[in-house]
Amino acid sequence: MKKLLLGLIITLALTACNSVSEPTPQPAPLIATPHVTPTETASPVPTADAATETPLSAKTFPDPMLYHWEIVEKGFDQPLDIQHAGDGSNRLFIAERGGRIRILENDLLIDELFLDISKKVRTNGSEQGLLGLAFHPDYVENGFFFINYTDLNGNTVIARYQVSGNAYQADAKSEAVLLHIEQPYGNHNGGGLAFGPEGFLYIGLGDGGSADDPQGNGQNLDTYLGKILRIDVDGGETFVVPADNPFLKGEGLPEIWAYGLRNPWRFSFDSLTGDLYIADVGQDIWEEISFLPAGAEGGANFGWNFMEGNHIFLQEPPASLGVIGAVAEYDHDDGCSVTGGVVYRGEEFPEWQGVYFYGDFCSGQVWGLLNVDGEWQSESVFFTGTLISSFGIDEEGSLYLADYNKEILYRLSK
Repeated sequence: MKKLLLGLIITLALTACNSVSEPTPQPAPLIATPHVTPTETASPVPTADAATETPLSAKTFPDPMLYHWEIVEKGFDQPLDIQHAGDGSNRLFIAERGGRIRILENDLLIDELFLDISKKVRTNGSEQGLLGLAFHPDYVENGFFFINYTDLNGNTVIARYQVSGNAYQADAKSEAVLLHIEQPYGNHNGGGLAFGPEGFLYIGLGDGGSADDPQGNGQNLDTYLGKILRIDVDGGETFVVPADNPFLKGEGLPEIWAYGLRNPWRFSFDSLTGDLYIADVGQDIWEEISFLPAGAEGGANFGWNFMEGNHIFLQEPPASLGVIGAVAEYDHDDGCSVTGGVVYRGEEFPEWQGVYFYGDFCSGQVWGLLNVDGEWQSESVFFTGTLISSFGIDEEGSLYLADYNKEILYRLSK
C-alpha cells in the first residue's frame, strides 16, 4: 500500500517523497514587476504570544467518533484550493489544477465557470497548474481576486483578475501580472495565497524543485524560491513593498517576508487572532507545521535545507541564523505529504474552537493542533481515506476538504 501511495504521489500533484533528480540547469534570473516605493507601515496587529493558548480555544480535542466527513458535491477535476469571496453569498470557489475556477452555491456546483485560464496553464510537471486563489478583503467594492499558476513555460505567475458585471463570472481579459518567477524544475512550486490581517497579500513559493534543494534556494535571500512573500496590492499599478518588510536595506529581495521553506503546501491565518500556520512538505522523513504569532516581525527562517522538521538534514544550522523549529511534525509512517489547513472558528461546533486542522495527501489522515498552557498538542483525529489536496472554510466557518483523487468536496458534520 505504501508503494502504491508513493506511486500516486509521483504521478499526481503535490509530490513529497524523494524526488527523482533531474539534470541541474543553470540558475535563471528571476523576473518581477519593478519595485515601487514602499508603503507606510500598516497599523499594528494585536499580538498573540506563541507560548500562550489562543483566545476562545479548546483545551482538549473532542471525540472524533461523534463527527464525519459528509459528501457535499462531486464532479470536480483535480481540485486544489477552496476559498470564499467574503461577499455575503456564502459561495465557495474551487480552483482546479487544469486552470478552471468553479462555484459551489447552496451545495450545488454551478455549470458556468467563474474563470477558465486552461489555455495559459501548464500541468505537465507533477506539481504544476492553477495552484492558489485568494479574494481581496474588499472584494465587494473592487471585485479583485488573485491567482497563482504555472504558465506554459513552467514558470510561476501571480496575477490579479476582476469579476465582470456578472457575479458568477470573472472578466477573463482583466489579468494584471504582479510577479513572474522562473522555475528551474517542475516540482516544489508552492502555490498558496492568503491575505494577512493587515490586508497585505502573502505568497508561498517552494524551493524550485528536484531533491535536496540543489541550488540552495531555501537559504538564498536573492531568490523568491523557498520563501513567503508579502506585498501591498493596494499601492501602485500592481503592488508596492510594505515599509516593514524585513529586507528593504539590500540584505535580500524586498518582497521576502520569511524563508527557509521547501514546499509550503498551504498556509493560513487564524481568522480570530491573526496567527500564521505554515505546512511545509518534507523530503526524506519529516512533514512539518510551522507557526508565527500575529504581530511577529518578518525575516523568520524555518531552516530548510539545514533542517527537515526539527531534525538536521544537510548540516546543523549556524546559531546566528535563529532557525525557528516546527511546532508539529510527523514521519513517513503516517503519510508522505502534508496539506496545511485552517483554524476552526465556526459557531456550529464550539468544541473545536481554536483547533488547527491539517492532513496528509497520501494517507488521508487529519490531525488537530492546539496550544494548551504553552504546550503544543497534535493528535490524529480522522482517517478519511482520501487524497487531501486542500482544506477550506465558508463564510459561516464550516470546514471543508477536497479529495484530489475522487474529485469530491467534503464538509465536517455531526
